Amino acid sequence: MPPSHASTSDSKPAASSGGVQSLERAFDLLERMADAGGEVGLSELSASSGLPLPTIHRLMRTLVLCGYVRQQPNRRYALGPRLIRLGESASRLLGTWARPCLARLVEETGETANMALLDGDEIVYVAQVPSKHSMRMFTEVGRRVLPHSTGVGKALLAHTPPEEVRALLARTGMPAATEKTITTPDGFLDALEQVRRVGYAVDDNEQEIGVRCLAVSVPDSPTAAAISISGPAGRVTDAATERIVPILQQAAKELSDALASNGSAG
Repeated sequence: MPPSHASTSDSKPAASSGGVQSLERAFDLLERMADAGGEVGLSELSASSGLPLPTIHRLMRTLVLCGYVRQQPNRRYALGPRLIRLGESASRLLGTWARPCLARLVEETGETANMALLDGDEIVYVAQVPSKHSMRMFTEVGRRVLPHSTGVGKALLAHTPPEEVRALLARTGMPAATEKTITTPDGFLDALEQVRRVGYAVDDNEQEIGVRCLAVSVPDSPTAAAISISGPAGRVTDAATERIVPILQQAAKELSDALASNGSAG
């Protein structure tokens, strides 16, 4: 999912006060740092944001004092530890908002429904509603996995530029969870092309033998998010996939609308 930023160019309408404008700019810089991998130099931020170096230096100094950014020994700036608590709280809240949508998914598909985010180079599960079947899948909320062996990972990375995907895979490696796990960058990029072509991702015994997952990304989510259903391969068959995917896609749209509604409340 391509990152989006509020423009900070001179053409942007002036904020109602200097304080509000500074707040907008500070958040924009934090997002640019996250998109750059969490560590940047002032000149890089100036080039990407269009802001003058003195302005960026002043904003970064404030963020450092607040603990949201830290300055490295090499004089570059990195995202700070105080953001972790904010991120964890936001993830929990996002999971809470998603639960009604996931519960409807379980009712309509009969399988366990999950929500996951891309956090750095890893997938983190933030919500789950279990199937009512006695044989069902369970993934602990908060569990982290590598993207290459999961349906949600494929859904989340499907529209990421190939060079960024290759860089991520180089950082994480591609260990095999099962004999069906994709373990080469070219194979994974082929799988992402398939996701773009059909509109959903499949984990076919790639994370765990006997388990199949179907996943789609949540459109226009404030952070890269995906939802999935998972169940025994004997139930999540090709025939079941044809029935489940439209339900999954509709649920993703409804969740997107719900997140937009929560985000605009005020």
